[in-house]
Amino acid sequence: MYTGNELRDMFRKYFEDRGHKILPSASLIPKDDPTLLLTVAGMVPFKPYFQRRVEPPFPRATTAQKCVRTPDLEVVGKTARHHTYFEMLGNFSFGDYFKNEAIPWAWEYITQVLKISTEKLWVTIYPEDEEAKSIWVEKAGVKPERIIGDPENFWAAGPTGPCGPCSEIYIDLGEARGCGQPGCNVGCDCDRFLEIWNLVFMQYNRDEAGVLTPLPKQNIDTGMGLERIASVMQGVETNFDTDLFRPIIDFVAGLAGIAYKENSKSDLALKVVADHTRAVSFMLADGIRPNNEGRGYVLRRILRRAVRYAKLLGIDKPFLESVFRIIQRDYAHAYPELKENENFIVNHLNLEEKNFQATLEQGTQMLQEKVKELIEHGGTVLAGTDAFYLYETYGFPVELTEEMLEEQGLSVDMPSFQASAEEHRQRAKEQSQQMRAVAESSDLVHKVKQLGVTPFVGYHKVSSKANIEGLFVDGEERQDVGEGEEVTIFLSETPFYAESGGQVTDVGILKTSRAEARVLDVKKGVTGTLYHRAQIITGVLHVGETVEAVVDQANRLATTRHHSATHLLQAALRSVLGEHVQQAGSLVTPERLRFDFTHFSPLTPDGLKAVEGLINEAVLKNMTVEATEMSLDEAKRSGATALFGEKYGETVRVVRMGTFSKELCGGTHVQSTGEIGLVKILSEGGIGAGLRRIEAVAGLEALAYLRSLDEQVTEVAQLLKAQPTDVGKRVNGLVSQVKDLEREISHLQAKLSKNEAEGLLSRIADVEGIPVLAAQVHVPDMEGLRQMADLLRSKLNSGVIVLGAVSEGKVNFVTAVSPTGLSGLHAGQIIKEVAKITGGSGGGRPDMAQAGGKDPSKVGEAIDRVPTILRGFLKK
Repeated sequence: MYTGNELRDMFRKYFEDRGHKILPSASLIPKDDPTLLLTVAGMVPFKPYFQRRVEPPFPRATTAQKCVRTPDLEVVGKTARHHTYFEMLGNFSFGDYFKNEAIPWAWEYITQVLKISTEKLWVTIYPEDEEAKSIWVEKAGVKPERIIGDPENFWAAGPTGPCGPCSEIYIDLGEARGCGQPGCNVGCDCDRFLEIWNLVFMQYNRDEAGVLTPLPKQNIDTGMGLERIASVMQGVETNFDTDLFRPIIDFVAGLAGIAYKENSKSDLALKVVADHTRAVSFMLADGIRPNNEGRGYVLRRILRRAVRYAKLLGIDKPFLESVFRIIQRDYAHAYPELKENENFIVNHLNLEEKNFQATLEQGTQMLQEKVKELIEHGGTVLAGTDAFYLYETYGFPVELTEEMLEEQGLSVDMPSFQASAEEHRQRAKEQSQQMRAVAESSDLVHKVKQLGVTPFVGYHKVSSKANIEGLFVDGEERQDVGEGEEVTIFLSETPFYAESGGQVTDVGILKTSRAEARVLDVKKGVTGTLYHRAQIITGVLHVGETVEAVVDQANRLATTRHHSATHLLQAALRSVLGEHVQQAGSLVTPERLRFDFTHFSPLTPDGLKAVEGLINEAVLKNMTVEATEMSLDEAKRSGATALFGEKYGETVRVVRMGTFSKELCGGTHVQSTGEIGLVKILSEGGIGAGLRRIEAVAGLEALAYLRSLDEQVTEVAQLLKAQPTDVGKRVNGLVSQVKDLEREISHLQAKLSKNEAEGLLSRIADVEGIPVLAAQVHVPDMEGLRQMADLLRSKLNSGVIVLGAVSEGKVNFVTAVSPTGLSGLHAGQIIKEVAKITGGSGGGRPDMAQAGGKDPSKVGEAIDRVPTILRGFLKK
């Protein structure tokens, strides 16, 4: 009997002897593959080779690949074969060999190395793949009657990407394992016929539209599940009975004080706990961190199912770490990351388990109360809002709620749950955009004091090797951090510029052979220590290891162009406006520059042109940019411009651009002014007493700005059917024409309003002896409504006027009472009641008032109610 470890090694050795390179398993986090959350098959790491996006460094490979699949999560433990985590043994050809070699090798390995009887084996093929069938018969020696066509034998790793027809090898485990039905054969849902190996003939690439295109070269991708072949070779009924699982199951059974295979319900729970803990251990080992999104949510969901099923076994105390130790003991020799990332794994297991254990009991109790209410009212579907409350408050994955309800014949209103989740996500997004100050922890303060100044090497290079001196997450010092976590990293040296002097931070990556982190920003502490805020993208980073720190070069170049342009801008302003100009603030980003300065009046168009001209002349001179360190006194004596109010140390850095500019500056700059490219001023304006602000763009950003202007001018010219050079003249003519038309429209509207007003005088009604004119009229705005009310009031010596109008969906009302105080009536009070009918409000003086409304459809009703409203006021 072969052990699981022996089977893994035997497979790889067999193919190594046939020219394949043995490669270690890739991470469970797919590299550069947005189509997949997790590595779901052995071929996933090789997709770039199959697609020839990357040239394969070797023609053949063999691996034992870690995989995680979760579509059938709720089936785990209920069948003999379903798992969340599993190992896929595979041999691969990247355009080297194809069916003629892959098929005979597979048959030889199964029948001669593993020595499985050919009388127990069956082969399936894609019905249209006659080539494969002939090779199975002629080269492998399989009897034709043991080859079956299956239209589902077409395989792909995802919705898009490499794919092709496949052949599967099945083993007949005997009648005793079957369902006993007459038609029981390969493909039956019972456990008799077990698929043990799938050979995929990678011939096509499938795009998002589902179109198949032949790959540049034909490839081979095979996969044999280690757990499945272990169950066959060890002669056990299920994968869970192999040596890959039994040590874990037996240990968990011992924790629960029960025995395996004595109770079907407890056996199910033991299998789930063993499977899920194994999956979680390997996911954590690859740096996946539990959270509420993506693969982190998958991990959390699996972990919490393990804890819940352990609770069903009577395990109430923390147990995950102890189970992990069994997994680590049995698997670490093949997967060293289980040892290398031990602290990361254990810390997250304990934290997640502690947090979930604390809420599981409360959440379960609440769910039971909801279920009781549901059943009492004859319901069968839990409200989605209740399910989301359990998720948000108690950390219950909705899938766990569904499972617990399913046990009682109930379900969840999922559309309502999704709506609640989306509303919460939007709210959380808004909150996350608000800046929050976080006090540094005492551990962090101690660490930066210990580290002192971080050497900055970024003036002359954009990458360097550095050691990780410290890792902090939420103020807590850590020895390692993994995928998804946001962390503060301290390095022995850095090429990353820390935000300072108006220049924004560099961004880029930190990487090792097994991990990568994205640097989001860098801050300098009071000790001179540089804080790198980063997001771990893949793998795990450890304190003490060496990383390659790489600055985003395009981002850096764009920033330095704008920074150097800022120096030229200040020198040009002082030349045009006078030596009184002082820098009062700046912002230098890859996209633009902003420069605040002291000056008491706006720059004239000619003044702006002069400044812009001087800057670009300095650029064209391609002056050398030199940076020199000297004492502060020496810098001042040399005539270098300093930032007003800035506190400098004894040694300063002076940046000189030919004879045009000399400033004290710690930022990054171009090597010569010609690298800046065109500088274009976008705007100039006041921001306070004696303070002005200029915004400008340089280099590629200036080009992009000018192109956008050119496109706009071209578009306007096409609309005007004119040449771009004539656009100004044509627009001026149109503006003059529009003004003439507006005057004519205004005159006509006034004439129409006067005619309408005179017609309304015939509609005056009597309310308790008071003349009342209430009408809906047609005027364009509130001003027109007031003018009509004034006109009517001049015609009506005594009475009440209430006018309503709708224009562009807006509701307007005007009320006039003449003379003021007539019968105690108040125009503001009247209009308030009228507007209320349309969902509006308003008020005003006793003689005249105005209001707005929300519902245009109720304006007529409001006008009709005026007599009733007036009678109500008159009674008072």
